Amino acid sequence: MKDKQIERLIKSETTRQKGVINLIPSENYVSKDVLTALGSIFDNKYAEGYPHARYYGGQRYIDELEILCQDRARKLFKLKKDLWHVNVQPLSGSPANLAVYLALVPKGGKVMGLPLSSGGHLTHGQKVSITGKIWEQLPIGIDLKTELIDYKKMKEDAEKEKPALIIVGFTAYPRIVDFKKCREIADACGAYLMVDMAHFAGLVAGGAYPTPFLYADVVTTTTHKTLRGPRGAIIFSRKDKMLGDKSISTLIDKAIFPGLQGGPHMSQIAAVAVALKEDDSPAFKKYAKQVVKNAKTLANELIRLGWRVVSGGTDSHLILVDTWMSGKGIPGKEAEAKLEKAGIICNKNTIPGETRSPFDPSGIRIGTPAETTRGKKEKDMLIIARKIDKVLRAKNNANNF
Repeated sequence: MKDKQIERLIKSETTRQKGVINLIPSENYVSKDVLTALGSIFDNKYAEGYPHARYYGGQRYIDELEILCQDRARKLFKLKKDLWHVNVQPLSGSPANLAVYLALVPKGGKVMGLPLSSGGHLTHGQKVSITGKIWEQLPIGIDLKTELIDYKKMKEDAEKEKPALIIVGFTAYPRIVDFKKCREIADACGAYLMVDMAHFAGLVAGGAYPTPFLYADVVTTTTHKTLRGPRGAIIFSRKDKMLGDKSISTLIDKAIFPGLQGGPHMSQIAAVAVALKEDDSPAFKKYAKQVVKNAKTLANELIRLGWRVVSGGTDSHLILVDTWMSGKGIPGKEAEAKLEKAGIICNKNTIPGETRSPFDPSGIRIGTPAETTRGKKEKDMLIIARKIDKVLRAKNNANNF
């Protein structure tokens, strides 16, 4: 590379990534084929519009690529083409979610989603996000005793407030979501049901987490995290669902282009297509199941070592650990820093019923997708849990607990 500064940064980051234990649940490692496609000649091409309806010439292979990516997405999740439309153009998860709201919810309308402190995402209607500035969020309640979604209260609130859209998804909720109950709640209040499966899409593809497609009107996902692709997003929408006299698929497409974006990043779409094919394999199904096995082992060992794990465990790839433990332990910010110094990468995170600042919360969020990609199994998780325990209980902590 001629640019030696950038070359140095790439080499330094490569060394850093190889030298740590990566427990951030939203990160993973892509294949060389994905990286090749991401840096391919497709990056030279402008492609505003959709297949066979572009605003530029020279689109023969662009159209073929986008249609191939759409078909691979449907195939991976076992979806029928006549029932599910696929948009692979969103640049990331946030604009994908925003496009759905713009298409389906009137300005000032109500959306129901998990609050940030209970494991939801910024784009699920949080006030600091544009989704909370344009629309009104109705929080999905968490039972603070079980730290699980309170479906009874969710139904009561939905029937009373009548949200236009119910968003089910998370960044820090470790348990399986009951999509059937969510569908029943959406039907009871006349709302569309959207599932944001950004975190667990790879687990769904691998048969390690229930599919939301049996119940949702719209499903969004990022293409990295457990899918092991590049950073991007996909929106799946049912072709038979309408808003007035228009299909929601048509409205969502228009919300992406020309509503939010110009030309899609075709090299990104090429890389997504590569990852989707890699995911549609027996090896990936084995990987997805191992991710969950590893997470359960890691959670159980931390509990055995005396740490409080939110909800008592995990059903997925992520674990929320209460490191503060009502003052008996250490804050999440300090825990994150100590672990990084020891070569273990995670992130500080709020927990249900949070009493501390979100900038210095009570917990940390850890996960197993990245280290499972590196081949680690249950025995390795036991070692990692014991290392976490040792680091966090070091004598220089404020509380020797």
